[in-house]
Amino acid sequence: MYGVLAFQLYNWHYFLAELLNGLTLGSLYALIALGYTMVYGVLKLLNFAHGDVFMVGAYIGWFVLNALGSPSAPVLPLVPLLLLAVLASMAGCAGLGVTIERFAYRPLRRAPRIAPLITALGVSYLLEQSATLLWGANPREYNLFELRNGELYHTITIGNLTIQYAQILAIGSAVLLMVALTLFVERTRTGKAMRAVSFDTEAASMMGIDIDRVIMVTFLIGSALAGAGGVMWGVVQSSLNPYMGFGVGLKAFTAAVVGGIGNIFGAMLGGMLIGLAETFTAGYLTSVFQDLIVFSILIVFMLVRPTGLRGAPVLQKV
Repeated sequence: MYGVLAFQLYNWHYFLAELLNGLTLGSLYALIALGYTMVYGVLKLLNFAHGDVFMVGAYIGWFVLNALGSPSAPVLPLVPLLLLAVLASMAGCAGLGVTIERFAYRPLRRAPRIAPLITALGVSYLLEQSATLLWGANPREYNLFELRNGELYHTITIGNLTIQYAQILAIGSAVLLMVALTLFVERTRTGKAMRAVSFDTEAASMMGIDIDRVIMVTFLIGSALAGAGGVMWGVVQSSLNPYMGFGVGLKAFTAAVVGGIGNIFGAMLGGMLIGLAETFTAGYLTSVFQDLIVFSILIVFMLVRPTGLRGAPVLQKV
């Protein structure tokens, strides 16, 4: 065992491969963390049902792929096939997110903070059990290795580093969506309204901003990103089941906190950090310690820097 560990420690090829795997996994966490950070930034709500919205998105992508002939006999070329799966998942999850906000969270907006938090856990359990009843508890596989002779998993070699197209797709999608979200928040009227609501809801309302619409758009965008993350998870990890949303969502929430919840770039940075921590733990130690290391990082940040890497310090009036 120690000989294998020593070999791994001094093998740069192994290190680079694990680094790439960590960035790929971190990209998936980042896509989900963006939804957490958006909702918290605007509404100061921890939407623990968000992970199960991601799970629903993964299933929507699976159903679309199979409706279009399945990976073994697709009726469309690779790019439009995956694009349709992603768009359908984003649309379905956006509708689900808006529905959750309208009927589960909006009536509790003026209630004590504990009420929407408990409701979020209830919605999470509802989505999980509904998926189990509708689609069964057994895992399903994307089986994209069968798609066009596995061309999605063909590789590019740079020196001694081998990169799959699927990994490039996952990382590129996360970066592209983060940039698009940043531009939306900073340069559009709705984005500026979202920032105004996040600073002071009452003042924004007095200035004529429709608070309900802004919050609805926030849930719509955050849930759509979770849908895209669900399809990318299926592309990279292949397997999905109705119970995966809670565990993956909890790690994405950890990524949002570590990066600075409420900060878009922070969510991306936190996702990459958590993905790298999980991958390097499994690669150099054992997968048994993955969750231990990830949530230890969360505890350390809560004790040492509760605002996260990119979060602004909270100003208190005295």
